[in-house]
Amino acid sequence: MASSRRSVRPTEALDETVTVRGSAAESLLELLGDEYTQRVLAALGEDPMTGSELIDRADVSKATAYRRLDDLQEADIVESTLHVDPDGHHCEQYSLAVSDMAVSLGSDGFEVEFDVGAPDTAGERSVHGFIHADD
Repeated sequence: MASSRRSVRPTEALDETVTVRGSAAESLLELLGDEYTQRVLAALGEDPMTGSELIDRADVSKATAYRRLDDLQEADIVESTLHVDPDGHHCEQYSLAVSDMAVSLGSDGFEVEFDVGAPDTAGERSVHGFIHADD
């Protein structure tokens, strides 16, 4: 049976390119290189989901899931949306906020550039090159 949920979102979607350089880029790459972050991103690449759904799908502890979600939201990689059921119950749902990501290395160190808010040509959001699922 399909769930009847209503999404409460801002009327204007953010659509911009974010560039991160120097130590901030290194911190972002360290976050993206983390095994648990990769599990969270892989799970969110499938569909938006609640924290409890993410914990089950990514097979991580509650504390780990929410710590990574906080870090990824701060980095503009993940966004959350409040969903309200017709009966008034509400929950936060998480999804990828990036449509593409590129990493370059120059004389000044790493640079990470990603698009926020605009889905890629397939209509899906992904963090290309960072999610490696072992089957």
